[in-house]
Amino acid sequence: MSKLIYSVLVAFVISILLGPILIPLLHKLKFGQSIREDGPKSHQKKAGTPTMGGIIFILATILSMILVIKNPDGKTVLALYSLIGFGIIGAMDDALKIIHKKNEGLKSYQKMILLFILSSVLAYLSAHNPNIGTAIIVPCINQTWELGRWYIPFIVFFFLATTNGVNLTDGLDGLATSITLLVMTFFALISLAIGNYQIALFSAIVAGALLGFLRYNAFPAQVFMGDTGSLALGGVVAAIAMVLQLPLLVLLVGGIYVIEVLSGIIQVTSFKLTGKRVFKMAPIHHHFELSGWHETRIVSIFSIITVILCLIAFLSLSVIN
Repeated sequence: MSKLIYSVLVAFVISILLGPILIPLLHKLKFGQSIREDGPKSHQKKAGTPTMGGIIFILATILSMILVIKNPDGKTVLALYSLIGFGIIGAMDDALKIIHKKNEGLKSYQKMILLFILSSVLAYLSAHNPNIGTAIIVPCINQTWELGRWYIPFIVFFFLATTNGVNLTDGLDGLATSITLLVMTFFALISLAIGNYQIALFSAIVAGALLGFLRYNAFPAQVFMGDTGSLALGGVVAAIAMVLQLPLLVLLVGGIYVIEVLSGIIQVTSFKLTGKRVFKMAPIHHHFELSGWHETRIVSIFSIITVILCLIAFLSLSVIN
């Protein structure tokens, strides 16, 4: 447990120190965020805030791993590759938005193709890793399901859903950071409980890096994580759940991600079928914002919900009973 705390502190300090170095650099390079024109009017004043800030916690995670985990095992390496790989795809998207000077980066199909390719590679490596295999644990009943040939397509879909869920959640100052910080803390504790020590340390490192990043990303944000950060976080959440054989648990601990995705699906489906919108704006955090909730209130309420969901998730696994 002491090394777990040490991991959090190391990553936190590195992330805090990287902020004053990288944020002015992003300013100097004019990596300003372009705000979607159909978004809440209150967000227009955020135009120009540096984006691609996800590199802060990505670099903090890499540097902390070098200091804390001397000989990472296959599971930990997969999780790190996922963080970096999806972060690179996000950085490509952010770079194009900056070049075009509007909120349009990669085309939707281009982004999905890249996400699909990387997800497929990670799913293949996981399926052929003898320490992971093609089985998943079903919470509550605590049984293992052997997916066999269906494992790779299932994991690919899981990665696509999770990365897009986190990406949609990143719409308010500190929202995706706070939610994912709690999710990573959950995975650190559950990994420790089941004896997966390196994944526990890695999860703690990511949590510490996010805690430091939150110093600059909380309202009013000095920097946005951009797709660089949101896709990286979606990738690492999915990868850790995958190597722990607990992808189904993300539906619970990542309940906010699920709600954000569903709100968008419901909004589009309702408008196409009836011409009416269910929410004032989707994803759902914008609905609450347009209903008069302040950003900090939404982040606080969503974080509280995530804490409750994580506690329920603990109870769903017999390992802690």
